[in-house]
Amino acid sequence: MNEIKYKPIGIIHTPLKEPNGTPIQPTAGKNIAGSIKIFPEYVKGLQDLEGFSHIILIYHFHLSKKTLLKVKPYMDDKVHGVFSTRSPSRPNPIGISTVRLIKIEGNTLHIRDLDILDGTPLLDIKPYVPEFDVRDIDKIGWLEKNVYKLSTTKDDGRFTR
Repeated sequence: MNEIKYKPIGIIHTPLKEPNGTPIQPTAGKNIAGSIKIFPEYVKGLQDLEGFSHIILIYHFHLSKKTLLKVKPYMDDKVHGVFSTRSPSRPNPIGISTVRLIKIEGNTLHIRDLDILDGTPLLDIKPYVPEFDVRDIDKIGWLEKNVYKLSTTKDDGRFTR
């Protein structure tokens, strides 16, 4: 198969400067505010986006230096296959987060409820639509016994390890 290349459409700016202490999911990053600077050639694509309260961000884990097929996630003390986790150490270091869209000013999107590091390259934006994106779930694998840990956060919304 040929190599696949993506070009960022913008840069995500947040107060989160390093992986340590960063929320591990957007729900743990409640009220953390940031912005996205969309590159000029993509601004026309923002038309009508402000009508959505939440958006899905697809981005590149730019600080992920290694690919691991087995990882020990923050919420468990056992090793799991990377595809059963949301670890950034992936064969293709792509992340997704659903965040709150506060407003759009020109090429700047103001967002909230973040788990993304400052300077992260943005690959795409999609509107979050509960009727499309929410499913009845039967099981959540190894997270079943650990998902409660996500609510164990400091006052600033960051996950305590």
